[in-house]
Amino acid sequence: MTVNNTAYADLMAFQRETEALGQVAGRLGWDQETMMPRGAAEQRSEEMSAMEGVLHTRRTDPRIADWLAQAEAVDAVAAANLRHITRSYQRATKVPGALAQALARVTSRAQGIWAEARARDDVAAFLPTLAEVIRLRREEAQCLAQGGDLYDALIDDYEPGATAETLGRMFDAMRPRLVALRSAVLGASHQPAKLEGHFGQEAQMRMARDLASAFAYDWERGRLDLAVHPFSSGSGDDARITTRVVESDPFNCFYSTIHEVGHACYELGIDPDYRLTPLGAGVSMGVHESQSRIYENQLGRGRAFTGWMFDQMKGRFDGFGIPDADAFYGAVNRVQSGFIRTEADEVHYNLHVMLRFDLERALIRGDLAVGDLEAAWNDRFAADFGVTVDRPSQGMLQDVHWSVGLFGYFPTYTLGNVYAGCLNVALRKAVPDVDDHLARGDARPATAWLRENLQRHGGLYKPREVVALACGFEPSEGPLLDYLEAKFKAIYRL
Repeated sequence: MTVNNTAYADLMAFQRETEALGQVAGRLGWDQETMMPRGAAEQRSEEMSAMEGVLHTRRTDPRIADWLAQAEAVDAVAAANLRHITRSYQRATKVPGALAQALARVTSRAQGIWAEARARDDVAAFLPTLAEVIRLRREEAQCLAQGGDLYDALIDDYEPGATAETLGRMFDAMRPRLVALRSAVLGASHQPAKLEGHFGQEAQMRMARDLASAFAYDWERGRLDLAVHPFSSGSGDDARITTRVVESDPFNCFYSTIHEVGHACYELGIDPDYRLTPLGAGVSMGVHESQSRIYENQLGRGRAFTGWMFDQMKGRFDGFGIPDADAFYGAVNRVQSGFIRTEADEVHYNLHVMLRFDLERALIRGDLAVGDLEAAWNDRFAADFGVTVDRPSQGMLQDVHWSVGLFGYFPTYTLGNVYAGCLNVALRKAVPDVDDHLARGDARPATAWLRENLQRHGGLYKPREVVALACGFEPSEGPLLDYLEAKFKAIYRL
């Protein structure tokens, strides 16, 4: 077939407009979480539904099929664009427009209902809406799976190529070593000190901005705001982050900020030539999470960077009861059986994800009724963490994901941790003096390496391919588990 450059050019012009409209829809979501007056929730759900209707119409436009049939790739960039557009078109055309709009309307409304229910610890107020979200997502999954596994069809939205089976095998390989490490550190005779005191919101937010700057967050193309659940939004020249403040626990704010900076730096680091194309965003949520987790954990919670943080906190806060930088490093990495996933230490974090993976897979497959979810959550949490959930906001109402229909998203958090473990090995080999810079509060060399070796590629490669390319080896869970065992055995003197 002869290369039809006109068809490819027409397709990409159309796609850029679709991508731009998608960014506008994303900005509506950002506003809903940060600035929107509470009374506007019902109207916003209609606005989001209307935008989704426009986007779905464009994503299923019959001209796309004609352009795809005529266009050929003249280089790797064109081939990747065509691959992404083909996949998107095939998925979009399987889902009726009315269903796409219904999902957008319900999940927009559900977000506010969840937030209110969480604030009041009222599960019953949320369950009918959650049941509607699950019903619609199952209906969508049936359209996409076409006889296959419903949960796999939803996972593919966030991590193309991954399945519940492959992720389950990874979790099975990780669980024994994580459980053994958890038991060892919780039973250790040496236990790190705990940070205590009052840390005002304004002072926390000033330090949060400085932490973002330390990781080279571009304030000309981003901003930091408060939200109930921290998140990152946008791409290209507009990648915004949010955090939250707990005045008794500044680490909540500081590490949420660093985590979201990792997401935003990925988007801001993508080759600008890919802006408003399918390549102009992170290639998958697993790869995206690898950036936020390596920023937050291997870099941000490492001994070098926490030493700098300790000096910063001494000058900003009084009386937090930590005598020196070594004790502060222990306090940052203190292991305890807490309720909240986003506040979990590195040892417990993936156990939180495994719990959600099993429960949401059961919900989508119809093996668990929505009305039984709270009891199932509480039973599983007691078994995995050894503590009893005391209220719903500490349990099944803590995460925003299910209210907005993000079923299949949770397992990518652990996949991102696995990728981060591999990238950390490669980064430290390539930049052997990285800790010298981190000890001065300068994460720019680490960010520069990640930008050059992974972030700039955007969607050019498939998810595992881009990680393998950056690392020089195929990713596996081994490097993450080795890192965790070495780090926490040293901290707990095992």
